Amino acid sequence: MNTPPIPSLRFSTTSDIVFGAGCLRELGALAAQSGIRRALLVTDRGIAARGMHQAACASLAAAGVGVTVYEQVVADPPTEVVLEATALGLSVGCDGVIGFGGGSSMDTAKLVAVLLCEEQALDAMYGVDKVCSNRKALIQVPTTAGTGSEVTMVAVVTTGANTKQGVVSRTLLADRVLLDPELTVSMPAEVTAATGIDAMVHAIESYTSARLKNPVSDMFAREALRLLSSHILRAVQTPSDLDARGAMLLGAMYAGQAFANAPVGAVHALAYPLGGNYHIPHGLSNSLVLPHVLRFNAPAAESMYRELLPIVLGDGAARGSAATQSPPAMQVPAAAQSPATTQSSSAAEQLAVHCLALADELGLPTRLRELDIPQADLPKLARESMLQQRLLMNNPRLVNEADALALYQQAY
Repeated sequence: MNTPPIPSLRFSTTSDIVFGAGCLRELGALAAQSGIRRALLVTDRGIAARGMHQAACASLAAAGVGVTVYEQVVADPPTEVVLEATALGLSVGCDGVIGFGGGSSMDTAKLVAVLLCEEQALDAMYGVDKVCSNRKALIQVPTTAGTGSEVTMVAVVTTGANTKQGVVSRTLLADRVLLDPELTVSMPAEVTAATGIDAMVHAIESYTSARLKNPVSDMFAREALRLLSSHILRAVQTPSDLDARGAMLLGAMYAGQAFANAPVGAVHALAYPLGGNYHIPHGLSNSLVLPHVLRFNAPAAESMYRELLPIVLGDGAARGSAATQSPPAMQVPAAAQSPATTQSSSAAEQLAVHCLALADELGLPTRLRELDIPQADLPKLARESMLQQRLLMNNPRLVNEADALALYQQAY
């Protein structure tokens, strides 16, 4: 049987990844091995208020690594936060950075690790492959399972009242990543749900990316979807289930590895204006527009959606996670078992119906109107989404401003 030739490809990821319940205890030793003598631990106020970072600080201290904590990271971090954290690190002589938290903390940590070298200004880094500076040692420790930021080469910051800029460079890939499921147990149900959907979007959009899609990124995307789809309900409904938490954490990382190399598209491009204007969490923004972009992309991506469908629905997929030895997975949401999901339906339609039903079962809003977004703002959102050409160029189907407006209207 003839098979298509394997395309030329380049796949980049973090070289050292540690996974396992309780592995945070290894942080100090790994930091010392990375040559860090004084670390800047970058996190947010919520984590600091709950003392979640204290075990990390204790591990560092036990290994003889000094630590200074910056705890002012906010969602969709503005440039001021990045520069403030850098100034703190410089003032105490930090030679390494530890991102501890969600995507905002880890994105901030990436940029601070570069800026501590004092070789390039932040505004000169925006775009793809614009970083020409060295960086300090960087370790990432996620406390949520969604963004995959721990293994991506992207950092996104808010640069104005409601605009975002991305820095994309392999320089931002961390030296080491620690994945400890115990750190995600305290995530609220709505955060677990939204970040889990976010990771699923990363995998789907990577698999259908018009640029740089390759067999390695596809492999990670498929495994990410298998883990995430079969464990997200358990992680939300039984927060203390470490097997489910571990599967979600691995799935989010695999999705991050996939889209770091085969980048995301229109779902993210339409999600960014929602976050920038209304401070809607990124994962929820993705969830709100996902079903509608799936349907829109059908003419260009139907065959790829057909390949992903049995993985997402669980047909023939391994039950649970061999990596985490988890029990049987949750069943597909009942609402997804509608007449619209018969074999005669398109794969895009079946995925859209399933994702909408899943969001509803997870307790997430499914309409823009539920978040008090004025319908009159939709044209402005459509215009702003067109600024995300870095993302739109990856979408399997061309999206113009009229298309974007129609998608927002469908989501409303």
